[in-house]
Amino acid sequence: MASFRWPGDARLALSIVVNVEEGAEMSLRDGDKGPEPVDELGVALKAPVRNFGNESNYDYGIRAGAPRVLALLGRFGVRATFTAAALALERAPDLARAIPAGGHEACAHGWRWVHQFRLGEEGERDFVRKATESIAATTGQRPLGWLSRYLHTPHLRATLAALGYLYHMDDYSDDVPRWDVVDTSAGSRAIVVLPYALDTNDMKMWLAPAYTPREWLDYAIATFDCLWEEGGSAPRMMSLGLHLRIIGRPGRIWAFERFLQHAAARRGVWLAQRAEIARAFAAAVPPPAEPSAC
Repeated sequence: MASFRWPGDARLALSIVVNVEEGAEMSLRDGDKGPEPVDELGVALKAPVRNFGNESNYDYGIRAGAPRVLALLGRFGVRATFTAAALALERAPDLARAIPAGGHEACAHGWRWVHQFRLGEEGERDFVRKATESIAATTGQRPLGWLSRYLHTPHLRATLAALGYLYHMDDYSDDVPRWDVVDTSAGSRAIVVLPYALDTNDMKMWLAPAYTPREWLDYAIATFDCLWEEGGSAPRMMSLGLHLRIIGRPGRIWAFERFLQHAAARRGVWLAQRAEIARAFAAAVPPPAEPSAC
């Protein structure tokens, strides 16, 4: 890859990603065969029964978690990227308006928080279009980035590129962006691969209840410090993934605050939205001409 530098000669591009899935998860109310299996309550039902307890736990993210997270971001002047399932924002119009009002970026996390890879190529294309149009309508921002729920198909990158997406983040392979060139019906198109990270994601505290906010914070700070040091010789990027229903809890929000305090104390940190990072990379590194082999 060609060498490049971040704006202002920053050592580290720091991306705060707030996932909005609440209200778009699997549920019998929306025609799914079973309830959402990702469950903090420890009662993952496989039977076709509504799990009202888990639904209310998700709803906490909209009712109480979102105000806490938005207030903290505002206090630190952080402009984050909100990866949102479109239906979640349709059902939470106040949050949909608060995202652009706070200077944040709306990124597409699907139409619903479901596995779109099971829809087939045409179904997946409709899924992307529906999410794009919905988020543009609820937030006033046409999303430029995409994050799938866990998996994507070999067709998705071409679909995103053809529909004008700047970047996708269904990738965990590096600490810097790169280009992907794919064949579409309109010819070759380039899209930025903006790697995401699972190890610094607050979802760890849901999947492993013994994993404490202190342990999450220590790991996030260690990641930040390592990438900041490496950024002295080559650009680096860090992603910190959050969820309204997780980090927005009273016993966890403090850990996010401490992380922001730590990051703010270091020079050479560019705290940016993902679209800004993708644009900066695209301006510094020309896309290759040939489609990628992967």
